[in-house]
Amino acid sequence: MADTAITESKVLDALRSVMDPDLGRDIVSLNFIRNMKIEGPVVSFDVNLTTPACPVKERLREQSRQAVLSGVPGVSDVRVNMTAEVRRPPAPEASRIKGVKNIVAVGSGKGGVGKSTVAANIAVSLSRSGAKVGLLDADIYGPSIPIMMRSSGEPEMKDGTIQPVEAHGVKLMSMGYMSGEMPLIWRGPMAHKALQQSLLGVNWGELDYLVVDLPPGTGDVHLTLVQTVPVTGAVIVSTPQDVGLQISMKTLRMFQQTKVPLLGIVENMSFYICPHCGGRDEIFGHGGAAHAAQALDVPFLGEIPLDPAIRKRSDAGMPVVLAEADSASARAFTEITGKLAQQISIQAFRNIPLTIIEE
Repeated sequence: MADTAITESKVLDALRSVMDPDLGRDIVSLNFIRNMKIEGPVVSFDVNLTTPACPVKERLREQSRQAVLSGVPGVSDVRVNMTAEVRRPPAPEASRIKGVKNIVAVGSGKGGVGKSTVAANIAVSLSRSGAKVGLLDADIYGPSIPIMMRSSGEPEMKDGTIQPVEAHGVKLMSMGYMSGEMPLIWRGPMAHKALQQSLLGVNWGELDYLVVDLPPGTGDVHLTLVQTVPVTGAVIVSTPQDVGLQISMKTLRMFQQTKVPLLGIVENMSFYICPHCGGRDEIFGHGGAAHAAQALDVPFLGEIPLDPAIRKRSDAGMPVVLAEADSASARAFTEITGKLAQQISIQAFRNIPLTIIEE
């Protein structure tokens, strides 16, 4: 007589057919299955993913459900609860910011390409997914995050540590809060100390992601960042035209030379949709960033349209992913954020053996 008893081992064997598309491993060997319960013919468990921003969450839920229903005799119902736990990539404990799992640098080759806008919308989008997020404005000489995020109040000093402000669910720090309307006429060493203080002297608390909005180009601030803390990876923001791309590639190569993984390229101002006729115009060209990503074997995260609403909402201190969450522009940011979160997860699991996958 065949053994029809439902056991945990049988359920796990069935779930080994479900693969994480980014990590290339099954969800059992990745230790994603948690809190399994078997109550008669009903099986329930959690699938603990690597990020709440996972764009294939629902697909994995349904694949897990079908794998058990079809693979384990006697099961009549499968209840799958999707959870997430952001991992951190391997790095020496001494070099980390306490409580911060991942540091993501957002850079560009030149100013005016929308780098800060991208950083702010990615940070808010990650927060909306359920992650704990901080946003550091490292553009010492041209800080814009205080305007784009429009927080109430300013950072305060408490017990020798800076307490960041918060807006839209994101913890914020920027020299713009300190300097107000006065220009910072500083030499490199002063910018170096300011960034170190913003990284190590701020009470960031527990963060899944700290997004760092870098100044354009390459220079002291970039080097200070990579020499002070382990950077999970970098995102390059560019416009489609040749000039913007060529200059952005210098920033990309700087990250390569300093051994910072490249998480992807974003093409901003990729195209314009006329609000009156619906016609599409590629004002700055189109597809240059995607071609560069393919040539360099770097992930292409997506395209963001040239949309007046993005500028309007940024000036008002309410990122478009919040102000117009159902718009095409907000959806583009959300998709880019999901792809970015996937790449961060890949870095966290890189070179980790199957038997050592938990923190």
